[in-house]
Amino acid sequence: MSSSTVLIKNGRVVDPASKLDRQADIAIADGRIVAIGNVGSDFRAERTLDAQGCLVVPGLVDLAARLREPGYEHEGMLDSEMAAAVAGGVTSLVCPPDTDPVLDEPGLVEMLKFRAEKLQRARLFAQGALTRGLAGEVLTEMVALTEAGCVGFGQADVPFGNTQVLLRALQYASTFGYTVWLRPQDRDLGKGVAASGPLATRLGLTGVPVAAETIAIFTIVELVRATGARVHLCRLSSAAGVAQVRAAKAEGLPLTCDVSINSLHLVDTDIGYFDSRARLNPPLRQQRDRDALSAGLADGTIDALVSDHTPVETDAKTLPFAESEAGATGLELLLPLALQWGEQSGAGLMRAIEVVTSAPAELIGTAGVGRLSQGGAADLCVIDPAHEWQVTPDALRSQGKHTPFGGYAMHGRARFTVVGGRVVHG
Repeated sequence: MSSSTVLIKNGRVVDPASKLDRQADIAIADGRIVAIGNVGSDFRAERTLDAQGCLVVPGLVDLAARLREPGYEHEGMLDSEMAAAVAGGVTSLVCPPDTDPVLDEPGLVEMLKFRAEKLQRARLFAQGALTRGLAGEVLTEMVALTEAGCVGFGQADVPFGNTQVLLRALQYASTFGYTVWLRPQDRDLGKGVAASGPLATRLGLTGVPVAAETIAIFTIVELVRATGARVHLCRLSSAAGVAQVRAAKAEGLPLTCDVSINSLHLVDTDIGYFDSRARLNPPLRQQRDRDALSAGLADGTIDALVSDHTPVETDAKTLPFAESEAGATGLELLLPLALQWGEQSGAGLMRAIEVVTSAPAELIGTAGVGRLSQGGAADLCVIDPAHEWQVTPDALRSQGKHTPFGGYAMHGRARFTVVGGRVVHG
């Protein structure tokens, strides 16, 4: 399907990268934006999208979306998850390396990217494994993986046990200017299934103390100080963690971080009576943690908001809470939950759009993605902010039907999604 000429009329254009917020028409040709406002009378559109009453924003960039390929095809095929992405207004996504086999070989990365490109939906950016097989022992060939298209290297949710290897990895990454993505979790303290606190105690669930996160962050910060490596912390979950990152950034260390929609909107009591849909990694923490995460996202301590999309099959979710698989579907919920946060927190619409567009795009260092500019890539989303809908798991396009937001009322939905000038949704 080739890109065509498209005219988006009557929309309110909001672009955080250029601080643009005004009514304007957008003209698209050959996969690029040729005009924002002042569309020439000679422009002939093959398709016109009426964005009356809608927001026109850059396509969303999601830094944490598991597509379950290769290896877990029964939990989510590339096809269904890419359909879920564009239905949620997500035009670019980063896939963590914990596939099966692990993304530790250039050939596997190239194959995944090739399959995603053939679907012609969202853009896929792969994160390479930092160590072979994510075993935390032998470093991968980061140069070859970068040439294959990896935007950074990480361990997904596998905690580092050997600090010596982590130091070597950061030294190596620093030499080449690569970004290392780490989920801050101490290997020994992070083995529980719920956040430590009165609720976990009452339900008899093994707890994960805040120290599991803060000890890991402390170690990472010390190693960043020693090596100068650029590190992105994935999915902060605690008030203490936010304070540590704020201090490290104030010192000028090259540290960035994100938070998931789950930790931003939910707390441990949402587990209710052993509801395995709220079995997540990191675990949901207390109200004060959620408040600190919201404040950190508003003031820029936390750079980006992610869906942490992890489709889990029904068999793995319908087990007792402690035995069920951690994870929830999220690609289709990132947009409305970002808008809801912007409104409820007082951070505002511009910041709410920024944390899911230009801010995450900057972290993966991909030019032209996450912003609207004349001559730039035509990746954008037309949002109806007044559209009310209920999260009905069976109606989600993802093969993962399990989400703690099931039954919740949402405001805002992608009416049209455009990638590379092609209307891929709507």
